[in-house]
Parts: sequence; C-alpha cells; structure tokens
Amino acid sequence: MIYNNSGENMKKITDLKLENKTVIVRVDYNIPIKEGMVTDDNRITASFKTINYLIEKNCKIILLSHLGKVKNKEDLEKNTLEPVKIVLEKLLNRKILFSKELTGKKLEEKVKFLKNGEILLLENTRYMDYPDKLESTCDESLSKYWSTLGEIFIMDAFGSAHRAHASTVGIAKYLPSAAGFLVIKEVEKLNEIKTENKTLLLGGAKVSDKIGVIKNLISTADHVIIGGAMCGTFLKVKGYNVGKTFVDDEKSNYVADLIKKYENKIILPIDVITENGEKTINQINNDETIYDIGPETIKIFNQYLSTATLVLTNGTMGLYEDEKYENGTKYTLKCLYENDIKTVVCGGDTANAVKKFGYGFYYISTGGGASLEYLSGDKLPGLEVLGE
Repeated sequence: MIYNNSGENMKKITDLKLENKTVIVRVDYNIPIKEGMVTDDNRITASFKTINYLIEKNCKIILLSHLGKVKNKEDLEKNTLEPVKIVLEKLLNRKILFSKELTGKKLEEKVKFLKNGEILLLENTRYMDYPDKLESTCDESLSKYWSTLGEIFIMDAFGSAHRAHASTVGIAKYLPSAAGFLVIKEVEKLNEIKTENKTLLLGGAKVSDKIGVIKNLISTADHVIIGGAMCGTFLKVKGYNVGKTFVDDEKSNYVADLIKKYENKIILPIDVITENGEKTINQINNDETIYDIGPETIKIFNQYLSTATLVLTNGTMGLYEDEKYENGTKYTLKCLYENDIKTVVCGGDTANAVKKFGYGFYYISTGGGASLEYLSGDKLPGLEVLGE
C-alpha cells in the first residue's frame, strides 16, 4: 500500500472515469433513529456532493452503509435503513430504490435493471454480521460478491474508515477505488490541524480513547483542557477523591507521566457538578459522581479558549443531554462561538451537542473515532486501500 497518513497518495473520485458506470458508494448513514424517525440527518446531507457528482456523470449508484451493531434478531428489527431511505428521498427529491436483501437473486435483479441516474440503497451491511460476522471480519467471499454488483468503488464513509470491514476495505480490493468528496474534505481539514498550533478541549469518559491524540498533538498544543468524566482519571492521579466517577486505571501511569512532563499545558477542573450540586475538587465524597464541570472551571476554561487561535474539541464537558449537567458543554461551546474561534469538532457526542445548542463552527468532522485515530497518526484501513 502506498497510502500514508497524510492522504497524499489517496486516489480521488475526480481521478476516475465514471461516465455511465455502476458505482458502489460506501456512505456513513450510521445516524440516530428514534421510533422509526431520523433525528439527525447531517451525515446524510454530507454524502450529497458525491452522490450528485455521480448523478451528473450518469452513473448507476449503489449505496452501502451500516447502522449500529447487529448481534441478535432484535437488532435486525431496530437497525433497518428504511427510515434513512425515506429521508434520502425527501432531501434529494428523487425516488430511492431499496433492497432488503444484501445477497441473492432479488438483489441482483434490482442491480441489473438499475437505470442511469438511479440510486439503490441496500439494507444495513451489518445484517451480514448475524449470525456470522461476515461484514465486520471483512469476509473474503462477501467482499468479492459485493464487488460484482458494480464497476467502481467510492469510499465516502470517513466515520467508518478505521474499520477493516467488507464494505469499507473488502470491496476496494476487487474494484478501481477512490475517495469521495467527504473523505477528501475530512483528510484535508484534519491535516491542517496536525501542524497548526492549537488548544485541545477534551471530554468524554475514557482516557484511552484520547491518548493517541494527546500524545501526537501535545507538542503543537498551547494547552490541553480536560473536562468530562475523563477528568476523573487526571484528578485521581493528582491525589483527589473522585468518588464513583469512572477512572481509567490502566492509563493512570501514562496520565501521571503526562502531567509531570506537561504540567503547564494541562488544564483541569477546580470545581465540578455532582448529583449533590456544586463541589470543589476537594469536597467530592466517596458516593458521588462527577457529571459536569463547575462554574469556576467554566470561567477558567473560557479564559484559555477565548484567546486560542485554533481549538480541536472531542468529548463533552459533562452529561449534556440532562439540563442539570449541560452548562459545561453549553458555555464552553458558546465561548468558542461568540469569540469566533477557529474550531474543529471531531464528531460523536460533541457534534450532537453543537447541534443541540445551535452553534456553527469552522469544521464539524463526521469521523468521531476515525478522526481521533487519524489525528493520532494511525493509518486508516478504509483509506489505505485507496492508493494506486
């Protein structure tokens, strides 16, 4: 493979001759659905530049995506992509064909009679994980079968690029393949972040999820601001009682070394919100849990954020879904927005929080875990296969 983490050798959709071809596109429609209704269509609309480009090229378009995890029959019932098909039709203002089958004659017939400019959405690719994990183990026979449905493969699911699955990596082994416009944009934006001076605003629960990013970016970071449940690990390492707050014990030694080496860069809370209200970090009891950062911490965090030139944020400052614990996330994001700070939001819960509070930022990645792995310096299997 000649792909490197900078994405320089990655083939792009504009490099291929696509006119009148049958094109398989791996999109990322792994979106929240409640009671059969799509509640956030950002990842759907993010795929439209690639889809519209293929329509202009008179292509026959086959869309593949996963949705959630499929481990049992109940997951088969609740993780169907049919609600996505309805939204897709509405937003694109065109009929979308749908195949409940992921293999077999019925699917092959639908592909055979697909007309130029038409779109066929296949059912959740992870349906092939039950009862056998064919999708997530990149099963060779499934990969080869799916590749026979088209002539070209376009990878436009950046949020799934860190997974070596049949629909992300397997198909690409058998067809001419390239990155779609969303993947191209993600790589370009994330490459910018690597070299620019920045402030990291990190939350969420597990330190292990963020270690690679901290390790790879702290040398070019002005400050690393730690909130959310993950501050529990940092505070415990510094000798504070964090009660029942989750602590990533396996990473405690790493955190201790990090604090020792970069003490002037790492900014931690001085007060928090537990189920019993505001507490300084000296007052947390054994039976309490940190659910948000406190008002004094918000002020301190915002002092650093308001003067930053670039902020990379991943993970929320607290349990933002609950109004009692939303202030940390709400007011740090508000500070970035009102001060017009160049901010890159790395997907996941942070992107959901941004939408909830109605703020707009320089760039909101669709990646989540993929964005973090990319920024950590890791190669992503779904991009690595897009070389020559």
